[in-house]
This record gives sequence, C-alpha cells and structure tokens, in this order.
Amino acid sequence: MASVTYDHVTKQFGEVKAVHDLSIHVEDKEFLVLVGPSGCGKTTALRCLAGLEEISSGKILIGDRVVNDVAPKDRDIAMVFQSYALYPHMSVYDNMAFGLKLRKTPRAEIEQRVKEAADILGIGHLLDRKPRALSGGQRQRVAVGRAIVRHPQVFLFDEPLSNLDAKLRVQTRAEISKLHQRLEATFIYVTHDQVEAMTMASRIAVMKDGLLQQIDSPQNLYDRPGNVFVAGFIGSPSMNFFDSRIRTDDGSMMVDAGAFNVKVPDEKAATFRPHAGKDVIFGIRPEDIHDPQFAPPGIHQALVESKVDVTELMGNEIFLYLMAGEKNFVGRVDPRTRARVGDKLQVALNMDNMHVFDKASELAIR
Repeated sequence: MASVTYDHVTKQFGEVKAVHDLSIHVEDKEFLVLVGPSGCGKTTALRCLAGLEEISSGKILIGDRVVNDVAPKDRDIAMVFQSYALYPHMSVYDNMAFGLKLRKTPRAEIEQRVKEAADILGIGHLLDRKPRALSGGQRQRVAVGRAIVRHPQVFLFDEPLSNLDAKLRVQTRAEISKLHQRLEATFIYVTHDQVEAMTMASRIAVMKDGLLQQIDSPQNLYDRPGNVFVAGFIGSPSMNFFDSRIRTDDGSMMVDAGAFNVKVPDEKAATFRPHAGKDVIFGIRPEDIHDPQFAPPGIHQALVESKVDVTELMGNEIFLYLMAGEKNFVGRVDPRTRARVGDKLQVALNMDNMHVFDKASELAIR
C-alpha cells in the first residue's frame, strides 16, 4: 500500500480552475473523504489522481513516485465509479476477472483472487449471474470486488452510494468501512453527503469552488470548523447563523443578534474582547438548542424568546423550526417537549458550544 500526495495541484478547464493549488498528504492505510457541494472540484481531484485528467500544474505522488506522466493503468490504483460501469454481457465472475485477464494473470491466480473478493463481499453465490439480474446494492459490490481483485496500492471511490436507496446506503456504508479495516489499504472517497463523510473517514477534506477549505478529523471539523462554509456544511441539520455584533455590557461580553442578546460565558470572554463593537456571525448548532425543561445539567444557558413555526417528530428527537423576530432557526430538542406549532417558547442555547466568525472574512474567531 502507499501514501498519496497532492503537491500544489491545479487543474484548469479553459479559464475555470476546477482545482486550485490543492495540497494534501494522505497517509498509508488512511481513509480520506473529499466532500463538498456539486462543482467544488472533488471528483476532478480524484480523476487527476487516477490519471483520467491531466493536471495543469503541481505534482501528484503515489508513495514516493511522481505519477504526473504515468499512464492510468500503470498507477496501481483501482477506481469504483458512481455508475458501477459493469459489462452487461459478462457474468459477475467475468466482470471481476476482466482486468486481471488483460494483465495476463495466470488463471489459477485469477480464480483465487475473485473467490477471495467474492467471499469478502458476500457475493460468492452471484458469480454466474449477469448484472441485469442483480439489485443495485449487489451491482455496487461487484464494482467494489472488481477493484479488490487488483490488489492496488490505492482505492478510489467516486460517490459509489449515490444510486442506492437510503436503507441500502447505510448498510453499504458500513460494509465499505469494514472493508477498509480488513484490507488495511489507502482509501480516497468522494461524496457530497456529509453524513457519509462523518461516519466513514479517518480525515475529511472539505472543498468549495476548487479550494481546500479545511482538512481534519470528523470530530474536529464538527467541533472546530475553520470558517462559515465548513460550519454550515458539516452537521445535519446545518448550523444556525445570526448576523450579530459583539459588545460589552457592565463588564460582560454579549452577542447582540438584534432579535436577542446572549451572554458569552466568562471563560470565553477574553477570546472575543478584541472584537467588541465589531460585526460578527454568531453560530449555534441545532443540537445545542434545548427546551429548558430538558436542557443538560451544568451548561451555560442563554434563554431566547421564540415562536414555534413547524415541528418535525423524528422519534428520538423533535426538530423545532423557530422564529426570533424575523430570523428563522432550527432546534433539535428532547421528544418530551410539549412545544406545539404557534406556541411561544423560551429556548435555551448551550453557550459552551457557541461559534463566532468574523463578518468580513467568515473565518472562525478562536
């Protein structure tokens, strides 16, 4: 297996920079997820690594080898596509064995590798079927199996679950995570689904408009987003944002959001004191907004008057769509709440988990 390095990689299509000055080092055996909205450059970055796109500048290394001018077939990578890309006239066995046959691999070795991969993926009983006789999830496993038999240095996945239904997506997500642990290989995985990214990755690289926004562990991205975009992209439902101003009131630091004022916990006050009088963006996650009756003990609460606009019962929690003044925001509250549509409700914000961003740069203030 091998590490992967993007060294100041840029890919241009005419005047458009699909990937701009991308620098990432992926450790050997790591599971890195590239995530971002459509058009952010994540798939282009993956295709550049695979050799399917020629980079405009920079270097790409697999292990210690620069592969800029290496043909895709010689890069020792295997790619799983969103569309499965199976040959419809071939059996599952032949689809999985096709790449090995092209490389003149001995027949006995082909049979051994295909059987091993089929056993890992639980598709041993499907080897004689054609793709049209398989479900979507089974076809995806065949596509993954075709990659496994290659014994590549790096596995590349381009949104492999997007064609599956919600239940099967969750199941296959877990299977790919177990596969990574079993193969101990380097995985680079592209998705627009931040839930996939959070649940599968060792590290996540968040991209926007061809630029790397932040790369970190899933928990650190959630707890310490570097800017407004990352804060809003990671987490579901996304973080609530309020245009606000930091001010002092009798020695206390306050966040003035217009419709409400909340006190900054004393332990955090020193961080924001240099920003007193400045415009900021105040962020609070839905899971940090509580019905005061069921708020966790020991938190620094800030109470905000609001009106309940919509409720969504999720079973283990309730999403409250709230209004404070003209501002809409979302809370994830305990299902025991008695809040109903039209009620006036005083919600408790957990200020221990507050986020503040500079208004002009949108960078986190820490």
